[in-house]
Amino acid sequence: MARRPRRATYRAAARGREVRLPEAGAGRRRRAPSPTSAPGGPEGRRPARAGGTRRTAPDGPRPRGRLPAPRRSAHARPRAVRGAAGAGTGTLGAAVRRRLPLLLARGSPGTRGPALCASLPQAPAGPGAAQARSRGPRAPARKAARPTVAGRCVRAACAAAWAMGRRARGRRFQQRPQGAEDGAEGGGKRREAGWEGGYPEIVKENKLFEHYYQELKIVPEGEWDQFMEALREPLPATLRITGYKSHAKEILHCLKNKYFKELEDLEVDGQKVEVPQPLSWYPEELAWHTNLSRKILRKSPQLEKFHQFLVSETESGNISRQEAVSMIPPLLLNAHPHHKILDMCAAPGSKTTQLIEMLHADMNVPFPEGFVIANDVDNKRCYLLVHQAKRLSSPCIMVVNHDASSIPRLTIDVNGKKEILFYDRILCDVPCSGDGTMRKNIDVWKKWTTLNSLQLHGLQLRIATRGAEQLVEGGRMVYSTCSLNPIEDEAVIASLLEKSEGALELADVSSELPGLKWMPGITQWKVMTKDGQWFSEWEAVPHGRHTQIRPTMFPPKDPERLQAMHLERCLRILPHHQNTGGFFVAVLVKKSSMPWNKRPPKLQGEPREPVRSGPTDPAELESKPAGGIDDTEITERAENVENNGSKKDGVCGPPPSKKMKLFGFKEDPFVFIPEDDPLFPPIQKFYALDPSFPKMNLLTRTTEGKKRQLYMVSKELRNVLLNNSERVKVINTGIKVWCRNNSGEEFDCAFRLAQEGIYTLYPFINSRIITVSMEDVKILLTQENPFFRKLSSETYSQAKDLAKGSIVLKYEPDPTKPDTLQCPIVLCGWRGKASIRTFVPKNERLHYLRMMGLEVLAEKKKEGAILAPESAGGSGPPEAEEAGAEHGVEPAASPSVDAAPGPDPAEGALPR
Repeated sequence: MARRPRRATYRAAARGREVRLPEAGAGRRRRAPSPTSAPGGPEGRRPARAGGTRRTAPDGPRPRGRLPAPRRSAHARPRAVRGAAGAGTGTLGAAVRRRLPLLLARGSPGTRGPALCASLPQAPAGPGAAQARSRGPRAPARKAARPTVAGRCVRAACAAAWAMGRRARGRRFQQRPQGAEDGAEGGGKRREAGWEGGYPEIVKENKLFEHYYQELKIVPEGEWDQFMEALREPLPATLRITGYKSHAKEILHCLKNKYFKELEDLEVDGQKVEVPQPLSWYPEELAWHTNLSRKILRKSPQLEKFHQFLVSETESGNISRQEAVSMIPPLLLNAHPHHKILDMCAAPGSKTTQLIEMLHADMNVPFPEGFVIANDVDNKRCYLLVHQAKRLSSPCIMVVNHDASSIPRLTIDVNGKKEILFYDRILCDVPCSGDGTMRKNIDVWKKWTTLNSLQLHGLQLRIATRGAEQLVEGGRMVYSTCSLNPIEDEAVIASLLEKSEGALELADVSSELPGLKWMPGITQWKVMTKDGQWFSEWEAVPHGRHTQIRPTMFPPKDPERLQAMHLERCLRILPHHQNTGGFFVAVLVKKSSMPWNKRPPKLQGEPREPVRSGPTDPAELESKPAGGIDDTEITERAENVENNGSKKDGVCGPPPSKKMKLFGFKEDPFVFIPEDDPLFPPIQKFYALDPSFPKMNLLTRTTEGKKRQLYMVSKELRNVLLNNSERVKVINTGIKVWCRNNSGEEFDCAFRLAQEGIYTLYPFINSRIITVSMEDVKILLTQENPFFRKLSSETYSQAKDLAKGSIVLKYEPDPTKPDTLQCPIVLCGWRGKASIRTFVPKNERLHYLRMMGLEVLAEKKKEGAILAPESAGGSGPPEAEEAGAEHGVEPAASPSVDAAPGPDPAEGALPR
């Protein structure tokens, strides 16, 4: 409290206002009336205050701002005065010198320097002047002279600082270009530095980058100028239609016949809009690209409708806005529905969604035998990954949070025996320097240096090695980067092949993506430091560089071994060939176990094509996993925990902190519902679930209290969860299938259906299904609570005999009417007293309405209704509203209103 007024005093002094320096022996600061001083006195001053001196600038008007005098008691004096009252000026001078940096920093701009110096205390001319300048008749003259010595020191220092600032300003003024003024084009340092009018434009040039890649010759002769010109152009927008949903063809039909036709002969900012074209190498025309950049799509009013369509369909999970080259690795992985897949560096999740689509290639199979485990080392990016995966509503995805270079080996239970989990497919999209993304990440131009690749090479090699260890014999691993640098590409592959001693080989995938233009991998390269020094072999690297440059960064010396590696089978995509980003892909096939394993894993039973997994005894583990942890120790530790019975049955919580260091949020446990749980029989009876329904796969995220959400996973993921809760940190898994009503006990079933998992649950439901027509679907999706009388007679006849509660609304396409919607629709609804309402997220509502040919404008609140006038009056009768209220649920928002994407906050939320 005592020091704050003093800081304010010095700040005021730096701004050129009046200064009050603390005085030795100052007492209480009270206003002392003086008969000889008055506001209109000869010096034009107010009555002096006891305990200090005051000076004003001799020239010019009095400063407007006036600091209130700090109120101090005798024991609240400054430290310098408190420590040496009456000990001379040395202590007070030291106190002032401690404040000099602040005064010097703030005393130079403008004309504040002279004003500050003039406002500092002056030496008294005599005893009479000293007494006149004191704040009270009792202040002794010898004490009043003490701060003046310090004042002279500060005054001299501030004058010097002001002079230095004036000279610096003069030099800056002389260095300014002639004719350049602030506000004029090309003027002012501040404008050039981005002080006014936004940030400066980044110059798309990097001499070191050009010198490096010209020396490595990764670009064919005669194409260098085209290569650099393509890198300086913005990246075109690309989109991919989700292939596993049954209405993908409807979306493609809508794009071709409606939105793409509106883009014909359209110009934006003087540039003709190119009509989107399908990627020639992507199957079934499910991927498209255009010359429109993301900035133009967002800013141009002519493209507002098309941009709204892209945003809405992306949030619904029907379209993925993904870079073209990023689609290549999942395609080359060649995954099938029965494959166990590991995505080692999955965030943000665009490639993971492609893998999920491949699992659900057959929509008639709700639970594929395979699954996807998506991992990322960044805890926050894991939640972005969860958001991306949840758009596809798959029960076969699990998100985990681990360092990919030491991701733990998992175990599964096979006929009562613990076996090691080996993956059929592994995607290894490692962190990289990203110089292939210069077209969208402009910062790479000024930040690029060879040091980035030298620092990442070791991590990339460790991640790839760990992936190869967990790959089953006969399995396939795809290694990819968005970098063109051979240190991150061919060098990693060559080192991995060399240490595998024939266990891995590069697959020839040149014919798997017809239409894709690519360059073969190079077999010779050199290493360059950040200061431009080249090295062709490890022996030439000086000892001081050995921590920065490693022998694995150089190509093999033996020509025969180099030729046997077939590095030319790697794919390098250059930006100027098909107007894409830069990329590198290599496909590896595992022929045998890695040489550091004790024994190769034995296949159990007759192998399938391709081989699915290679179970192994816990003792048959690798003796020295590269870059990983001791799997034998982990397996034994997990088995000891299970044998001691310290883990509850069916409860899969986060691993204990003593065994694994955790980062990020603490996740809720995954609790599987036991067979004798009284929660499930009412649900089974109310919805007439099929006897084949896998009720053992239901789980919740709480161990106590009411279970409010029920989730479902596949049988294989349940096996993984139950056997690995001690060694893996699971962020999220499963899809929501049921939600508890607030007043559910009043009805036959306390749980209503959730739209997120309806396509997974629908094949097992045999009751409370209402078949509706297309007109009924339009009414249900545009009106909040329509009466029975507004629906067709067929729909009313099915609904009138049903009890109140959750229902399934099913639309079956009519093949005799090809102009109508030709894909089935399944919606969750609620049968009230005299009405039916749907519980569908807003984006999914917009999707279905758009597929039925209705134009929707839901993104902005500038229009109140989107369809017929009756959509505004669909609130329903009072009894229907009362029915919804007593159920404890809320209707999903009308498409014309911005609302939460679900019937209630829990509906739109993801399981934590």
